[in-house]
Amino acid sequence: MKAGLAVALAFCAATAQAFSGVVTHVTDGDTVWVQPDAAGSATHRKPIKLRLQGIDAPERCQAWGAQAKAALESRVLHQRVRVRTRAKDSYERTLGNLRLAGVDVSAWMVEQGHAWSYRYRHGLGPYAAEERQARAARRGLFADAGAVEPRRFRKAHGPCE
Repeated sequence: MKAGLAVALAFCAATAQAFSGVVTHVTDGDTVWVQPDAAGSATHRKPIKLRLQGIDAPERCQAWGAQAKAALESRVLHQRVRVRTRAKDSYERTLGNLRLAGVDVSAWMVEQGHAWSYRYRHGLGPYAAEERQARAARRGLFADAGAVEPRRFRKAHGPCE
């Protein structure tokens, strides 16, 4: 078990990288495309599809999906950002953290009520405090007592496409 964890951590460290770039497209409330700066890594000249790690925003076809996408667009589209990648997910999307002027964009999305802190197993996720604050203030999707977490929505309805 310990050897497997060490290999996984080594893989993540080997694939982790940081770069600056401009957000060229917002797919939904937790996925963006970033064009790395020309001075960045020569291996990443094409835009990178980045899934924001640590949050889960509503699906495009789900209630609040359009609002989540619009909020992320208004915040980061055509903006210079800093990216720290972590790994790839099971869909081969790059997972990572996005910062705009030093501010963690994922934390902002949860604070504003546009996404949930991504739960893993029994943990409340990395943005649990921001989610508690948004729920208490009834911000965004948390104003709807019937809001459904995207994971449960996908399980019940499948993907939007």
